[in-house]
Amino acid sequence: MPHRILVVEDQLLIALHIEDAVLALGHEVAGIAANTADALDVGDDADIALVDVHLQDGATGPDIGRELAARGLTVIFMTANPEAIASGIPGTLGVISKPLFDLELISSIQFAAEVRDGRTATPPERMRCFDKRTTALH
Repeated sequence: MPHRILVVEDQLLIALHIEDAVLALGHEVAGIAANTADALDVGDDADIALVDVHLQDGATGPDIGRELAARGLTVIFMTANPEAIASGIPGTLGVISKPLFDLELISSIQFAAEVRDGRTATPPERMRCFDKRTTALH
């Protein structure tokens, strides 16, 4: 089942690379957001969000992820600074370190989609899981 995925990333080339992977897997891109206002605005049109920690308006990714998860979105953080959220963000699946290899990006998107669909899912090897549904898996 295709999902609508929000990409929250302020580096355009990285955002476009993620967008290409989302589309290649048969999902739709709900939008690309580089700051809090845009992410929360577009968030209502998505069911999965891939969120960086540091954005145009600072280290706002954790707050964005928390809010999107509270709205019912499935959230994965993708960041070069996973220590910034090492203790976890309630309601989110987890964090994976950037830079991501293409297979890790694809695995992260597939993992989020499988969890969203309620299927048994195995997280990517380098993902630190926060969600109780996935912690036992990795």
